[in-house]
Amino acid sequence: MPRLTIVEPKDATGDAARILASAPINIFKGLAAHPEIFSAFVAFMRSVEHASALSKAEKEMVMLLSAEKRGCVYCVSAHTKLAAGAGVNAQAALDARAGRAAGVRHQALLDFTAAVVDRNGFVTDEELAAFRAAGYDDKAAIEVIAAITVMTFTNLYTHVHDTALDFPPVPVLAPAHG
Repeated sequence: MPRLTIVEPKDATGDAARILASAPINIFKGLAAHPEIFSAFVAFMRSVEHASALSKAEKEMVMLLSAEKRGCVYCVSAHTKLAAGAGVNAQAALDARAGRAAGVRHQALLDFTAAVVDRNGFVTDEELAAFRAAGYDDKAAIEVIAAITVMTFTNLYTHVHDTALDFPPVPVLAPAHG
């Protein structure tokens, strides 16, 4: 049961009405309760989506790992569906959530993402060098950070709001043993 106000598409006005008309998902219904923040967030989210240093699949891998690390069932479920649309199959999505990738390049992407999330951006010179050695540039590093920023906002909002899941649920990952 949502804990914060929601705005149904029929009750929305301005930018919120336009956004909800095309994407009437529960998180957006909640964010629409603050039209200025909602509009700014959607603009930022779209700028990340349209940036080109990372492929859509790579951005979804970053978002999946970031959401998994914060325990956001809503975001993991939403981005598993979005990842499928970007060409990431179900197993690759599960692997990304666990910080694993099939190839060296994508493993470097996920390792860098994990380092940024786990240490609040305080990555080592070696971690940044490994990311670059895999063929990523500074624009890609900025896109990783921006994608994590999108996920941080949605993860925290979803936890406070207790956003009702409106995407197919995904399997829960077993805890990592180490």
